[in-house]
Amino acid sequence: MLAIPALATAAVLVLAGCGSRAGDTAEADAGTAAAGSCIDTSGDTIKLGFLNSLTGGMAISEQTVSNVLHMAADEINADGGILGKQIEYIQEDGATDWPTFAEKTEKLLTQDCVAAIFGGWTSSSRKAVKPVVEENNGLFFYPVQYEGLESSPNIYYTGATTNQQIIPAMDYLAAQGVKTLFLAGSDYVFPRTANAIIKLYAAELGIEIVGEEYVPLDKDDWTTQVSKIVAADPDFVFNTINGSSNVGFIKAYYDAGLTPETTPIISVSIAEEEAPAMGHEVTGNYASWNYFQSLETPNNPGFIERWQAYPDSSGVTSDPMEAAYISLYLYKALAEAAGSFEVDDINAAAAEGGITVDAPEGVVTLDGENHHISKPGNIGRINADNQFDIVWSSDGFIEPDPYLEGYDWFPADVRDALVAAAG
Repeated sequence: MLAIPALATAAVLVLAGCGSRAGDTAEADAGTAAAGSCIDTSGDTIKLGFLNSLTGGMAISEQTVSNVLHMAADEINADGGILGKQIEYIQEDGATDWPTFAEKTEKLLTQDCVAAIFGGWTSSSRKAVKPVVEENNGLFFYPVQYEGLESSPNIYYTGATTNQQIIPAMDYLAAQGVKTLFLAGSDYVFPRTANAIIKLYAAELGIEIVGEEYVPLDKDDWTTQVSKIVAADPDFVFNTINGSSNVGFIKAYYDAGLTPETTPIISVSIAEEEAPAMGHEVTGNYASWNYFQSLETPNNPGFIERWQAYPDSSGVTSDPMEAAYISLYLYKALAEAAGSFEVDDINAAAAEGGITVDAPEGVVTLDGENHHISKPGNIGRINADNQFDIVWSSDGFIEPDPYLEGYDWFPADVRDALVAAAG
């Protein structure tokens, strides 16, 4: 059912609301520093690192994530900081280059002496950061939906894992009577692993996969691959393309005569930020996210208003930037629950449970074992204003299951093979 060796080869190549722990009464120990680290907590500031691709193909998405982290830091500082310390942030450019992400992580932890790092987008960037933060016992807060099959004591994941985005998308397609599906993705670990999971679940749902095509993340020409979509004539296209490569895909899609009426797309990386940048209107296509600007929650109107008034605002909110916003408030909640900036103390506070953040998407709860958060599932249809009309929502918040251990159709041997292939 799965071409595991091929997958392994590909993987190688390639709030305004504050967070709190229920019943927390811990007093802050402002002088605590991470053991064996160079973090300086003796003054009135705490250094944090922001690591985002401000150049290269992923800048189309990551620039806004960087900007909203700045806004969150400004908000927190205006409200008294973290444990009485003002955030001093150091911004670095990952440049859409995975070795650069690793190098900048090393610099931020060992030279700049930051207490935590926030950023990344692609799974390749996260995979580059992971061994560095683990070796140096640092903290990395990752804000973007991803393929799952990972957890780390040194990473907190505020974007969706598979059962919070991809599984709901497949359930929605099945409920709409979809019988055939074409998979289009960027050629790196997230799309390859996500599509391996999609193929397994599609078989369970009785959906036939009629094609599967990939283009490198830094390439924009989808002409040949889209011609195969035309030939296959699927009911839907499942899009796991990232970054500016989506622009080339959308161009080829319309140039080939495809439309949302004949061959609709459901995407997991086109949001309010990306939709107007596609070079063609994309009205009528779909996306699966946890947060949309159109989401009706108590905190969302204020979040939108503050973001639109922020000097570096893009003007629209979206899921990844909202998850990045959550990440800084989650760190604040963890540090204050621990009364410390020490990594081991923060993880101990997480393990005790009850850490929440009153976020724009609703009140999210941290799973202290796997370091993911609960999230609502939502499917949106793009309208003429490049906003999303929500057409489906989960009954409640979906608890994170990054290893899909609660799904009988996902056998342990396949899980182990995919984890090994992803690295």
